[in-house]
Amino acid sequence: MTPKSRTNQLFYHAQLMADTPAGDDEHAAARKMAMEESALALLELALESMLKELTEHARLDTHRWQLLLAADGPDVAELQRLRDVAADADSWLGWLIFQLERLHSDQGAGRRSVANPGMIALGSETEFADQLLQCIQSAKTEVAQLRETSQEW
Repeated sequence: MTPKSRTNQLFYHAQLMADTPAGDDEHAAARKMAMEESALALLELALESMLKELTEHARLDTHRWQLLLAADGPDVAELQRLRDVAADADSWLGWLIFQLERLHSDQGAGRRSVANPGMIALGSETEFADQLLQCIQSAKTEVAQLRETSQEW
C-alpha cells in the first residue's frame, strides 16, 4: 500500500466509524461514545499518515503530529501551512488538535448525551459525530491541496 493509499484508507475508516449508528439498546450511549473516540483515534492515525506522506521528501525521523506541528517543528512548507491552519481554533485542524488532547486526557473526547427533561435543548448544538465528519471532509480537502503542492516540488 502506498502512503497516499494508507492516508485515504484511514480517513475512510474514521468516516465509517463516525457515521455508524449506535443503536437504541441500553448500551447505545456507551457504544456511541466508543465509536466517537474510535473515529477520533483513527483520525489521529490519518493525520500522522498524512504528515508522513506530505513530508517524505524531507526524510524526517518522526511523524508524530505533536512534534511536526509544534512551533519549533521542522521547517517544511507543508508543515508551516498546517501550523497556520492549526493556529485558528475554529479550523478543522485547530478543532482536531483540541479533541485529540481531550482524547489523551482523563476526560476523554466522547460525549454523553444529556437527557434531562428539565433542560432546554439547544438546536444549534452539533453532534460530535457530525463535527468529526465535517473535520474529516475538511482534512481530505486540505490533503488534496497539499498533495498538489507537494507534487509541484
